[in-house]
Amino acid sequence: MNVLIAIAEVSFVLFGLVLLAAQLLVHEIGYRIGLRRHVSGGQPETVGVVVGGLLGLLAFVLALTLSYANTRFSERRAGTLVEANAIGTAWLRAKAIGTPRGEEIAHLLETYTGLRKAFILAEGGGGGNIDNLNDSTNAMQSEIWGHLTGLVREQPGPISASLMAALNDVFDAAMSERLAFETRLPAQIFWLLIALTMVSMACLGYQLGLRERPARFLMALLSLMWTVVIVDILDLSAARLGSFRTSVAVYDWTARGFQGGITVPPLPAGP
Repeated sequence: MNVLIAIAEVSFVLFGLVLLAAQLLVHEIGYRIGLRRHVSGGQPETVGVVVGGLLGLLAFVLALTLSYANTRFSERRAGTLVEANAIGTAWLRAKAIGTPRGEEIAHLLETYTGLRKAFILAEGGGGGNIDNLNDSTNAMQSEIWGHLTGLVREQPGPISASLMAALNDVFDAAMSERLAFETRLPAQIFWLLIALTMVSMACLGYQLGLRERPARFLMALLSLMWTVVIVDILDLSAARLGSFRTSVAVYDWTARGFQGGITVPPLPAGP
């Protein structure tokens, strides 16, 4: 799968073309073999049963992998909402405390929001940029927690404890999102999908060769449809490749909420 991922990192169009060409090639090989077997007297009815079983199994694996990939995409998208909400809650609690340490924590959370947005938008499957972002996240979490530790020691009580719980949710959400972005479609399942696709195309070609009916246009159309589905599966399962990317709108909404600050109104006049 690393080879396929490497091709996909260059271009998903290139990956799709390679996959499509491979399907057409194995179909043509199967067709040529079927033509030779036709001369010696093959049994197209028996082959039809086998091809039907293969196509049914391929449809099942396609549905399985598409469901898995869509679930991973949904987890990443839901994770951004959970994290943005947690950051917003922690910021509000830090602002409500009103001490210098509380204000500093709120300021750091504003910077932290941009850092988390950059993590979501980072390109590629890993490497230096992702590692640097993770290191920066860890460093900022340590700095925020350091200020919280000082606040708890200076003002122990339920108010500082509530901020501690909110910040803990922020850090937990970051870890969950990191795991969601690292999780990909298992290589064994993806290779099973590719293998079933190739075998099915070869057997279809063999069956058509036994009947001397090439139907190349229809087979090319079928191969194209399978290619589109497989490319979409890879796109959904790979967090930082292709066009199905996780939106960062929730981080922008959270950041805009910081701009107004917190205004403490005067006490209302008594009756």
